[in-house]
Amino acid sequence: MLFPHELPDADVRHVPGWLRPDRADALQRALGEQVAWDVHRIRMFGHWVDSPRLSSWIGDPQARYRYSGAEFVPRPWLPALQALRVRLQEEGIGRFNSVLLNRYRDGGDYMGWHSDDEPELGPAPVIASLSLGAARRFLLRRRDEPARKAEFLLGHGDLLLMAGSTQRFYQHALPKMARAQGERINLTFRWITPR
Repeated sequence: MLFPHELPDADVRHVPGWLRPDRADALQRALGEQVAWDVHRIRMFGHWVDSPRLSSWIGDPQARYRYSGAEFVPRPWLPALQALRVRLQEEGIGRFNSVLLNRYRDGGDYMGWHSDDEPELGPAPVIASLSLGAARRFLLRRRDEPARKAEFLLGHGDLLLMAGSTQRFYQHALPKMARAQGERINLTFRWITPR
């Protein structure tokens, strides 16, 4: 197991409590009520399946995104998400025109191993991932040496940044976690190059 600072060819930073607990609480409530959640159909091992979580794609009109054989057309920004985008950009974290929201209803919902390496993200994307709700394990592993892994426990209001060549050399996953207490909403801000 690697410690986060021992990730060669990666730029990964964990910022615990980036969003204060009261603001994280309010944002989680608002997103639960205001977001139109979908069960996306994704292509896995040659078959179309329901993704094991709820999702919503939000962003600028031109920020269309292809993932697992499907194309996602963004819904308009909600004011709370627009404010987060402005804060991330003002803090110099990156430039963003979209956010993918994933809602893990309990510890049985998960995200399998993958890299955010679609062509429209560019060769060295900046992914800013904000966690709300139940703490969950987040894993990284090298593509060329899968036994080399790092683990983060992402809590309520934590920000995880992945930049540089991270997506080229690493995969990440959010595994099932039977002891997860409640639901988790994750927001991954990104820049989609318009086609």
